[in-house]
Amino acid sequence: MTTRYAVIGTGHRAQMYMNAIAGDHAEVADLVALIDINPGRAAWHRDQHAAFQDAVLAAPEDLEDVIREQRVDRVIVTSIDRCHAEHVVRALEAGADVVVEKPLTIDAPSARAIEEAARRTGREVVVTFNYRYSPRNSALREVIASGRIGTPVSMVFEWVLDTSHGADYFRRWHRDKTNSGGLFIHKASHHFDLASWWLDAVPSRVYARGGLRFYGEDNARERGQELGAERGTHDGEHTPFELDLRGDERLRALYLEQEQHDGYRRDQSVFGAGITTEDNLTAIVDFDSRAVLTYALNAHSPWEGYRVHVNGTEGRAELEVVERAEVIPTDDGSKVVDPSAVRVETGAQVRAEGERLIVQRHFEAAEEVEIVQGEGSHGGGDALMLAEVFRGRQHDPLGRAADWTDGLRAISVGICGNESLATGGPVEVTDFLGIDLRAAAAAAAERSAGATAAPEGASRQALESDGARA
Repeated sequence: MTTRYAVIGTGHRAQMYMNAIAGDHAEVADLVALIDINPGRAAWHRDQHAAFQDAVLAAPEDLEDVIREQRVDRVIVTSIDRCHAEHVVRALEAGADVVVEKPLTIDAPSARAIEEAARRTGREVVVTFNYRYSPRNSALREVIASGRIGTPVSMVFEWVLDTSHGADYFRRWHRDKTNSGGLFIHKASHHFDLASWWLDAVPSRVYARGGLRFYGEDNARERGQELGAERGTHDGEHTPFELDLRGDERLRALYLEQEQHDGYRRDQSVFGAGITTEDNLTAIVDFDSRAVLTYALNAHSPWEGYRVHVNGTEGRAELEVVERAEVIPTDDGSKVVDPSAVRVETGAQVRAEGERLIVQRHFEAAEEVEIVQGEGSHGGGDALMLAEVFRGRQHDPLGRAADWTDGLRAISVGICGNESLATGGPVEVTDFLGIDLRAAAAAAAERSAGATAAPEGASRQALESDGARA
């Protein structure tokens, strides 16, 4: 018997899950419904795979009816961030388990709503943190868990997004902080999840600073910069910050040709009016283990990657990753949006792309730790994550599968960081969130004790899900 899936939110992010259902996991999963406010996007996704031709198309207000009529076992939530909590709670209460893209949600009230629904229904909520499965991040987890650097006491974590990938957040709905919670939540929830997972600790206090310093109309005017067109899809010369949807067949079909349904523009000017999402963010985070995280995010860097330095009582671990060394526009001003795509070749690079993990114990020479790559995106990490999503949790000493308590832990830093930005002071996580994260995780673990991995093709009814990690 296969598991029956519905997808709610059929933008770019949904593609990974639908490719998995139609491909590697076709014998254990059926896509029976596509739900979106934009019927054109839902129809486009349905038409990409022959296996989806019988999937029904529906509007978000019909979610409960779809779950009942199509006998949906699990709902994959890839809708706009501010809608995650509503869709998760409604799906749980309608009798389906949930797989939800990060971030779990964007603010404290909706976080409490998910926590209450998960406890009340006892159903499963899987949060897909694919960065955990990336070999380089798994390798750092292994180093710390092994005790090679002793007990972690501090971490410095810097993430830089370049002027292709970073700029893209300011072209689309993420530019409005009410939609995404800002990059502190939409993007950095990945990073805060990694930090908590690496340290095996729960955040307790957050102090943050940041703002919109580069993108946006006001910043451009202050620099005396030409504002340019309102959108990137236009005739004539293009600037390096514009995205012409006509230059990408998939984006053209998924967004430009579907504007007639909802008016959404995927290619807005990054120097336009109305941007409320910050592009520079910093935070100091205390954890219940007494470790301290110093975090920084920049969204207009000339290169893309991250640096993580972990100081322990017996040594230090350093992970440095260059995902893209430079952004060089092509002659017509166009360039890739996806940082994993092939860059424009420009000859020898001073900043070499790649990754390196170094461990050095006190009074010993530094050693480089081998990072074993797999096949596919994120070093094979996406394939590993999707296998657990669709086939059930496997034995994993690294504990990479994540549930709603992990999702809460990840967003708690961003939620409290946003409050700190607003008030100027430190924010106590438990007090502001209204949830004891450590107690929530313990309760979820107790409920899931003794749970086994789902057999291939197991349905929701057969699993008798009680909130265990997938």
